[in-house]
Parts: sequence; C-alpha cells; structure tokens
Amino acid sequence: MTDVLTETELLAPAGNTEKMLTAFHFGADAVYLAGQSFGLRAYAGNFTDEQMAEAVRYAHSIGKKVYVTINIFAFNSDFDGLADYLKRVESAGADAVLVTDVGVFDFVRKNTSLKIHISTQANTTNKYAVKFWYEHGAERVVLARELSLDDIAEIHSFVPECQLETFVHGAMCIGYSGRCLMSNYLTGRDGNRGQCVQACRWEWEINEIGDKNRKLRLTEDGRGTYIFNSKDLNMIKHLDELKKAGVYSFKIEGRMKSAFYVATVVNAYRRALNGENTDILNGELEKASHRTYTTGFFLDEQQRQYYPFSKAVEQSKFIAKVLDWQDGVATIEQRNKFVSGQTLEILSSGESQCKTFVADDIRDADGNPVEVANVVQQRLTVKCPYPLTAGDILRLPVVTGSSEN
Repeated sequence: MTDVLTETELLAPAGNTEKMLTAFHFGADAVYLAGQSFGLRAYAGNFTDEQMAEAVRYAHSIGKKVYVTINIFAFNSDFDGLADYLKRVESAGADAVLVTDVGVFDFVRKNTSLKIHISTQANTTNKYAVKFWYEHGAERVVLARELSLDDIAEIHSFVPECQLETFVHGAMCIGYSGRCLMSNYLTGRDGNRGQCVQACRWEWEINEIGDKNRKLRLTEDGRGTYIFNSKDLNMIKHLDELKKAGVYSFKIEGRMKSAFYVATVVNAYRRALNGENTDILNGELEKASHRTYTTGFFLDEQQRQYYPFSKAVEQSKFIAKVLDWQDGVATIEQRNKFVSGQTLEILSSGESQCKTFVADDIRDADGNPVEVANVVQQRLTVKCPYPLTAGDILRLPVVTGSSEN
C-alpha cells in the first residue's frame, strides 16, 4: 500500500473566471468549477466550454489544477447530453470531475479517461465506502462533513492509497452532507440539482402537532428564531490535525461568494499552511463576510452548530481590485464607495503583514480628480507608497460586531 499523503492541496471555489484568477493569485493549488450543466451551483457565473478550456490552459501554465463539478442527482433525461458534455470537459483537459450519482460515476468511468473525485453529497461516512469507491476507480473521496478527526484517521489508515478531501471553511448545509429537500418542497427549486434558495436561512416558527404532552421549545430573541441555520465552518487553527488524520485536500466552500471573499479566505489558509500565525490569520477571516464560526463535527460531534442570527457580518469592505502599479501610483478597478482621505488596507499575495495607506489624489481615466469614488468598476488611479501586484485587493475597515470562535 502507498500512502498518498506526502503533501497537501489548498482547493478553492471558482464561480467565474475572476474568482478563479483571484484564487490562484492568493495561493490556491487548485480550483473547482462548473460548466453550464450538471453542477450544483446553477446560479453561479459558471464557465462556458471555451472559458473552461481557457481556465484549464491558464491553470496548467502556472502548475495548478482544475476540477469540474458534475455532481447533480441525475435523472434518466440527464444522460442524454452527458456523453457530449464529458467529451468537451475531457478535451478541455480538466484534471478531474466531481460526481455524486453512482450512475454518473459508472458512465464517466466507462466512457472517458477522466479522473474521478466523489462529491461530499455522496455521503461517504465510513472506511468501507471509501475503499469501494477507490477500488472502482475513484482517485479521491470528498468526505461527508459529519465526520470527526478520529473517523478520518481510521479511514486513512484503512485506505491510505485514496486521496481524502474535506471542507475546512465556509457555509454549512443543515441537510445531511448537503442532501436537502427543503428548497424543492417550498419553491420547486431543487438544491440537489443546483438551484437551492437557502430556505434554511429564512426566519422560521415551528409548531409541533399531534402530541399535546410534548412541546418543542425554541430560543428566540428580538430578531427571530433561526433554528435551521448553521454556523460557518472555520478550521484554520486545526490544519495540522487534519493533515495528521490523513486529509490531502483542504477545500474552501463558496462558489457563490465574492472575489473579495475568495481572496481573503484563500490568502489566510495559504499562509496558515505555510506556517504563519493562525491567531493573526483568524483575524483576517473575520474581515470577510461570514456567520458565527464553528469547527463543525471535526473536534466534537455534539458541538452546537446552530446560532440565533442569520445575517452575515464582515469587518472589511471590498473597495477595489489592483490592475497595475507604477512609480507609486496604483491603477485600480473600483468595487465599493470610498472617498479621498480614507485609510485603505492592502490584501496582497506577496505580503504577510497588512499594510495601510491614505487614499489621496484619486483620479479617473481622464486624469480628473475624484473626491468620492462611487461608480462600480470604474477605472481609477490612486497614490500608494507600497508596491502592488495585479490582482491584489484594497479594502476599507468597517465597524461590526465580533463573532464567536
């Protein structure tokens, strides 16, 4: 037997081309993305065939990888176009496809040479299931989120040849391994086919009927009751433990999240994997939009994952993406309002310490001075004393409440 765990992989979400480029700029080793069909994020930007091929070409040119999601729960009719789609994915050079459905798995295995990763929605919770998938041709299994570190270690010991992947950061679904019917039942949009409306994050009242002697008590505050909500996963302080347990690929959730979110989270996890201080990096994660953090089932399966407030919070706003920097002047693409004289923070792939500067002498493309920058995606220049790289992020600190850890 060969133990595959000689290194680790940081895997980031890529809802569109901009997010893919951002993920790679800030240190992701690989991204997962969807084409126009068969993926579980139908409302992300996703990739056309041409964009997918270009994404793979770019990734390979810098030594990175691209995985394509084909992880819907498939019906008979879905197979009508699957063969042609797989040919295009294979032609694009994708490094692997993620699948959930055993029929799709068998179809891919018999009709392509694509490597196969088993999606978390396949609900793989034990070592015998991992061994089954591996012996039938899967290169990797994305484990169910309900597993503890001890569970994972036992699986790795039993099937050391198989790559194991787990989510380490991001939103958590209340459905078992994400297999939820609530969205479909309430709105007709099937979360298992990429159309989830996140009904679990709505405000709810629960009334038990049929047992007069038993009452379901809910904790409620002035904002309402959010019994179906889950906290966001955050394992940045426990990556060494995950690696020791046998995790090869550390996966970040968020194909529907912003490029700013991808930049912030990928940057923090890249630096953590490189051995930087996780207390400081955890502070960075507070700056991106998030709900209260949890370590999920990894450390304590009885840990409370629910929380009394549905609204996400963030400590920084995405102000601009850096396009260029020359002789102390940054060319930027503006994303949120800022004004001359405000102090901006730099999020850079090349700097571990967050630097700040005062935004002054802001000018538009014609060289006219700008006091209030409030045109989304307007190209501007601003003086900045620190060297910047295309793809770096400028952000503005905002005042928010703190979240639990």
